[in-house]
Amino acid sequence: MSNLKPNDGHTTAHAQPVMNYCFACGKDNPEGMKLQFHIDEETRHTVCEFTLSRRYQGPPGHAHGGIIATILDEAMGKVNKLHKVVALTKDMKIEYIRPVPLEQKLTVIGREKEISTRQHINVAEIRNEKNEVLARSTGTFVPIDMNRFARFMTSDPTA
Repeated sequence: MSNLKPNDGHTTAHAQPVMNYCFACGKDNPEGMKLQFHIDEETRHTVCEFTLSRRYQGPPGHAHGGIIATILDEAMGKVNKLHKVVALTKDMKIEYIRPVPLEQKLTVIGREKEISTRQHINVAEIRNEKNEVLARSTGTFVPIDMNRFARFMTSDPTA
C-alpha cells in the first residue's frame, strides 16, 4: 500500500464521537480487539494488520467464525469513510475458505465494489503472510443521517 493514513474509530467530518467503545476498533473498550485500520486513498483500500490471541479461539488453534465476521465487517465499514459517510451494515455474506490461525500475522483489506445513492457494496478479505485468502465477505451498507440517528439514540424507547 502506498499512502496509508490512520482510519481511527467511526469519525467522519460530520460525526466526532468523544469515546470509541466499538468492539472491533474502539481504543476505549477494555474488552475490545483494538484493531488499527489505515486507509490508502490512492488505491481506495482499508488495511489492518493484526494477530489474534487465544482469546478469540473457536476450533483449536483457530479463530471463531464470529470474530472473523467482525473483522471483515469492520474492514468493509471503514471503506465508507472514503466518501465521508457513516453507514450501517444492512447485510453481509461471508465465505470461510480456510481456517484462520491464531498467533500469526494476518491482514484484512477492504475496498468498495459498487456505490449508489442509497447503498454502498463493499468487499473484504483476510489474508495470511503467504498472501493466501482465508476468508472473504461482501456487505451492503446504508448511509445514515447522523442528526436523525442522534435523535433516535437519545429518544426514550418506552415512551
